[in-house]
Amino acid sequence: MRNFFRRITRRGVLTLLTGLLVALPIGAAAAADAPALSRISESGTLKVGMSAGQPPFNFVSREDKTIGMDVDLAGLLAVAMNVKLEIVDMPFGELLPALEAGKVDLVISGMTATLPRNMRAAFVAPYHITGKSILARTETLAALGTEELGQTDLKVAALAGSTSEDFVKRVAPSANLTTTDDYNAAIDLLLANKVDMFVADASIIMLSMMRWPDAGLVAANKPLTIEPIGIAVPANDPLLLNLVQNYMSAMEASGVLERLNKKWFQDASWLIQLP
Repeated sequence: MRNFFRRITRRGVLTLLTGLLVALPIGAAAAADAPALSRISESGTLKVGMSAGQPPFNFVSREDKTIGMDVDLAGLLAVAMNVKLEIVDMPFGELLPALEAGKVDLVISGMTATLPRNMRAAFVAPYHITGKSILARTETLAALGTEELGQTDLKVAALAGSTSEDFVKRVAPSANLTTTDDYNAAIDLLLANKVDMFVADASIIMLSMMRWPDAGLVAANKPLTIEPIGIAVPANDPLLLNLVQNYMSAMEASGVLERLNKKWFQDASWLIQLP
């Protein structure tokens, strides 16, 4: 990760991001309308919530370190703000409540921006686009569409508190749904034949195929939905929202987001770091 930051620094991207930094530390007048940004400024630390169980977005490596695309992205934001980064691991379903309670400043955890979530937090423009997909033991199950899913009572696994869980409940209300705290637990259920299929983002499904190439798993040919993955920002902090938007716009324009997506979703070399 250090080498990654060095490469970015040489390209001048961090200089560009740092140049966007506005008024830190912020004044007392602004602090009242920017509780999270004020907290970051005063503590010198950016607290980012993530589940640490969603590879390649975030996961705990063999060296017991939380790594992934989300960690790289959070690290770039912290460097640009000239503050320390603190990753706060917790189950996916607890992330938004922690953001609302001020326990974390941002949530960067492969989280899709949805209408219900956007009523609780603001979301910065997507840094990854994916869609719901199916992983199963047979081609017949993997090929099921939303209509066919709605007529089944199959056993389905999905991440707790995720849009995948919402998708299954909405599209297949008769399905026997089992939710898990992380993706690995869901895959274990599928491999043990305790569920018929695993529903998750297409990028996660493709990753699972790469991790278990000899397990006889079959993935759907195309995503069933479109899912914009974004950064959740406290709803009561427009200044922090504005700052993160500026940084993300700079990263997109400079090609950093494209390189991050290639690193974690096209290059499989990082798989060796999985437990």
